[in-house]
Amino acid sequence: MKKLAFVFALAMVAAVSGSPAWAHPSIDVAVANWKFTPNTITLHVGQTTTLRFTSTEGVHGVQSDDLGIPATTLPPNKLVSIEVTPKKAGTFVIHCAVICGQGHANMALTVKVVEGGA
Repeated sequence: MKKLAFVFALAMVAAVSGSPAWAHPSIDVAVANWKFTPNTITLHVGQTTTLRFTSTEGVHGVQSDDLGIPATTLPPNKLVSIEVTPKKAGTFVIHCAVICGQGHANMALTVKVVEGGA
């Protein structure tokens, strides 16, 4: 009976919050020509976080061997989710992986990875 009450409580949290109670944190990143918004995010060593990218204009891409992010294309008007579990602290810069025009060279997302929980 206790297990059933626990499952019911998790379901109620999910219904109220709109996401499962056991889900890990997520960060929304808007992608547009030559910018990521926000352009700096913070993650925690060992904590899985879902990065939710939505391009509002143009095709862009992300990839980071240091963070375990495979080459991923970000098409316009489509949500693309990538789970990331950083293994080490540091500051990592992810440049747009798809040539997207004049400002492409300066298009970067800075990821700060820190020790400790959220």
